[in-house]
Amino acid sequence: MDYQNRAGSKFGGGGVASQSATNADRRERLRKLALETIDLDKDPYFFKNHVGSFECRLCLTVHQNDGSYLAHTQGRKHQTNLARRAARELKEGRDRDGVIPGLPNVQVRRNMIKIGRPGYKITKIRDQVTRQNGLLFQMQFPELGQGNAPRVRFMSAFEQKVEEPDKNWQFLLIAAEPYETISFKLQAREVDRKDGRFWTWFDEDSKEFWVQVLFKTERDERYSNVPGLAPSGPRR
Repeated sequence: MDYQNRAGSKFGGGGVASQSATNADRRERLRKLALETIDLDKDPYFFKNHVGSFECRLCLTVHQNDGSYLAHTQGRKHQTNLARRAARELKEGRDRDGVIPGLPNVQVRRNMIKIGRPGYKITKIRDQVTRQNGLLFQMQFPELGQGNAPRVRFMSAFEQKVEEPDKNWQFLLIAAEPYETISFKLQAREVDRKDGRFWTWFDEDSKEFWVQVLFKTERDERYSNVPGLAPSGPRR
């Protein structure tokens, strides 16, 4: 920094730098230091927005150029946030790459890019013996990896946040990465899970997934929780 030719100073005497000049010099030194140690292409917190400015996703700050961002990465705020992030990840039992310390072969599941929804077909069915009503779901997962199978879960209307909860409905969720999770809105009737009435099957060759859902009859729903009452058998 040139202290000699500062206005009002004697030749060779230097002179007192202003606060703004000192800050500018400090930022320039930090920028040069950061250029030697940081690769912006590998910085997970570096982001260029739609207006051409640069953002720090860790500190939520905006910078007009890459030099300003690099100087920011060497500052106290960024370094403090890095230390806090590292301490939190260590407390959660994982490092930045999502690896659990002591278990190098175990990876924490990370966000995956979804490729869309699977094709599906729904058929109304009815058991010829018990006269139970139900649904048969057929879904196609052609891009599903080998060894993976879709997962099924029933969810009440009060668990979802897409629409107003209604006790008269429930949801059947089908999840299979990398596909989007799909859901089907069903009547809030009790599903009959005995004697293979509710089953799932995945064909590894055709990548087709089948789900059969049969609902209990009104009598079974009414007396299913009555103590000492045996379940009704097939009607003849």
